[in-house]
Amino acid sequence: MNTKLHDENVDFLFDSILMLESREECYRFFEDLCTVPELKAMSQRLAVAKMLNARQVYSEIVAATGASTATISRVNRSLNYGSDGYALIFDRIWNQDKEKEKK
Repeated sequence: MNTKLHDENVDFLFDSILMLESREECYRFFEDLCTVPELKAMSQRLAVAKMLNARQVYSEIVAATGASTATISRVNRSLNYGSDGYALIFDRIWNQDKEKEKK
């Protein structure tokens, strides 16, 4: 994990995010916190990570997301050499989806 990120303000940000209880609350909080381009950039990177995780090729990802190849490369680097944050989320979503299928 990148220790350069660790400070009181980032802790407060993450603690605040952990307090959100619904998608609607997320929309309200992130609309206040981020600009539209910042939020779109974060959601685009997550979409790119999802597609890379599904083994889609760069050309498909560019066509579907509009992301640059530089962005795709950066996300790919995070998937392969990062802190496993994407993997954590994808595993939880996959497990949640499996639980929904059982019901």
